[in-house]
Amino acid sequence: MSFRIIVAVMLILMTTGPFKAYAGGVVELAGDILAFVMPATAAGMTIGYGDGQGAVDFGESAALTLAVTYGLKYTIPAERPDGGSQSFPSGHTSISFCSAEFIRRRYGLQYGLPSYAVASFVAYSRIEARRHYPRDVAAGAAIGIISSYVLTTPYKRWSIEPQVDVNYYGVRLVKCW
Repeated sequence: MSFRIIVAVMLILMTTGPFKAYAGGVVELAGDILAFVMPATAAGMTIGYGDGQGAVDFGESAALTLAVTYGLKYTIPAERPDGGSQSFPSGHTSISFCSAEFIRRRYGLQYGLPSYAVASFVAYSRIEARRHYPRDVAAGAAIGIISSYVLTTPYKRWSIEPQVDVNYYGVRLVKCW
């Protein structure tokens, strides 16, 4: 199966999933939107890099993240702060942190740090909107991070990195094997 087909299927599954956008507040709405943007960005990066193995890695880690998250959500009877059900763990948070860790592990810290900042905002938005407790977002973050850490391999590419020490400075060409 072509990596483009895998990415297309993952995007369709992620955007037609159980997430709902609620316009109860600006922070909540932004978090809802970013919960879709994060996996779309991760999948888009695999396309941009022409990275078929990355698409497979992301598909596997996203599938594991969603399976564990919704398996727990439907077996643990946890009430939401707003009185709803299926609070534990946070699905928005788990897929956002899965995407952030995939981006960091696969493509490096320069993309990973902003991704983690966005994922952290998504987690904050779920608590701020009274849709989840801190334990729910912490569990969602852990599920997402662990699944991507375990199932993602670093991207093998050439890179140019700065080399700085007290006695010299320069650049070095690095090939990841």
